Amino acid sequence: MKLTLGKAMLAAPVAALAIAGCGSAASSGTTSKAASATTSAAATTTATTTPSPFLAGLKTVSTVGSTVPADGDVNPYGIVQLSTSTGKLHAGDLLISNFNDKANEQGTGTTLVEVSPAGKQSLFSNINAKTLPGPLPGGVGLTTALSVLPGGYVVVGSLPTTNGKSATAQYGGLIVLNNEGKPVSTITGPKIQGPWDMTSVTHGDTTTLFVSNALNGGAEVGKHTIDNSTVLRISIQSSASQAPKVLSQTVIADGIPWRDDPNALVIGPTGVALASNGTLYLADTLDNRIAAIPNALTRTTAASDGGATVSVGGKLIQPLGLTLAPNGDILTANAGNGNIVETTPAGKQLIARTADKNTGAGSLFGLVVKSGGNGIYFVDDGDNTLKLLH
Repeated sequence: MKLTLGKAMLAAPVAALAIAGCGSAASSGTTSKAASATTSAAATTTATTTPSPFLAGLKTVSTVGSTVPADGDVNPYGIVQLSTSTGKLHAGDLLISNFNDKANEQGTGTTLVEVSPAGKQSLFSNINAKTLPGPLPGGVGLTTALSVLPGGYVVVGSLPTTNGKSATAQYGGLIVLNNEGKPVSTITGPKIQGPWDMTSVTHGDTTTLFVSNALNGGAEVGKHTIDNSTVLRISIQSSASQAPKVLSQTVIADGIPWRDDPNALVIGPTGVALASNGTLYLADTLDNRIAAIPNALTRTTAASDGGATVSVGGKLIQPLGLTLAPNGDILTANAGNGNIVETTPAGKQLIARTADKNTGAGSLFGLVVKSGGNGIYFVDDGDNTLKLLH
């Protein structure tokens, strides 16, 4: 299986995914913590749903275009739809990050491509680890963590390896690029350990990033699952005339399980999306659940166990990518099969729509609601394409 935020320039909050590999499903299994969870996040959110599920009207999957650039990178993970044109970025296009190189080794992809709704692809950036303007532990292996800031600055996560194996995985960090695709800075530190996915919200010239970390402290000898992954809130100031400046970093959730995996590189917390009431939803991939972190923009303490359980098991089979539907429902992409699942903020699983009938498990990662709200763009690393569910 292969791997894997709203974005500042997105039509809707995006989150995406995390499971690296080469086309097979990662092993599935709900931990006892999630299986026994009975807490509902319904009290933390005021969102409501329409009588008809958002997915009910979406039944057709169309291939938009290839995500493979000239250098052969594969495994598309992160995705964001652009709302503003600046530099190389064109409004309406989809910006996509690749996690694997042409040899299909995980954590070695270095490219971001831009694909138009008509399927035309162009290279936005090919990042050279040797010429980065700042430190980045381990080098470059682009994850699903992807956002766009005011001024057209792009922030992308890196969880690098040297040979595609989890034993060589390093903490990586975040890479900041300008609107021409040139790296201008890096964001690293002890709180950023394997940035896996991301979402963001902008107020004025200040953007808040929410980053799910899939590695924390490295694998412990003899311990298969480690309950210490986090969600990090990063406040950044930027504008067309000011390069991004980090103002603060705060851990807002901890105690989330992760583990390294021979097929998936790492399985851990992935997709994140911020609701209008300030609740951050998280795809807790290893526990097969959706969690809710209340007061995500303002809280100063970490929510234990990754937050309150919204929904667990059922149609959720290793949820990776996560975003919000126009009606406030939660949309997740399963790693365990080719389905996109719609769940209400109260935890009711409404519908599962098959998005990939061919390669199925391990193919879905990042997803974003189409501008205008009449479809879902998603990346499919089963055949390395951008697709549209409409």
